[in-house]
Amino acid sequence: MPADADARDDLAALRKEYGDRGLAEADVPDDPWVLWQRWFDDVAAAGVHEPNAMVVATVDPDGTPSARMVLLKGVQAAGAGEGFRFFTNTGSRKGQALAHEPRCALLFPWHPLERQVRVEGTAVPLAEADVTSYFSSRPRGSQLGAWASPQSAVVSGRGALEDAYRAAEDRFTGQDVPVPPAWGGYVVRPASFEFWQGRPGRLHDRIRYARAAAEGWSRTRLAP
Repeated sequence: MPADADARDDLAALRKEYGDRGLAEADVPDDPWVLWQRWFDDVAAAGVHEPNAMVVATVDPDGTPSARMVLLKGVQAAGAGEGFRFFTNTGSRKGQALAHEPRCALLFPWHPLERQVRVEGTAVPLAEADVTSYFSSRPRGSQLGAWASPQSAVVSGRGALEDAYRAAEDRFTGQDVPVPPAWGGYVVRPASFEFWQGRPGRLHDRIRYARAAAEGWSRTRLAP
């Protein structure tokens, strides 16, 4: 049997029985933000590496789906700025995708706690003041890297990036590093949340919240 067939068989045989911690309708709050914060606190307390890591899924102008991991850099549960914040080069593939189609999806893959949270919503560009405030809080090396990297563009090699980084170092020697023109942030305003809790026998719990009238939320259970 070919080696790749062995690998496929090994993958098919991988199984893990999930725990019996449940997610009952009677135990979840009316507001999904309350449950999201509770779960995030659990993940952070458990020492999970980068608990703020999330997948952002977008659709390119030609209809091609794309997903990548980014770091969540802010949360607001109510008001005009409600949503999940992240920052990136706006000329990157995801930036171009969001400019064309701002609807997107987020996924928080909290496997060590046998949980995941899915969010669907719309990405809105952050105000310049918010972008500047966050950029100024970044380590200087990260600021210079933002100038050096034409994110998602083809480059000739690692050396080209390192040369661009050194050029940025020289350019901003002795001064604060400003925000690059093609760098910004987004707040993803959720239209729905889905909380997934692993359960024995693959009868997982899936509780979905959808935005309802008057800024409230409806809640339903989905089959696993």
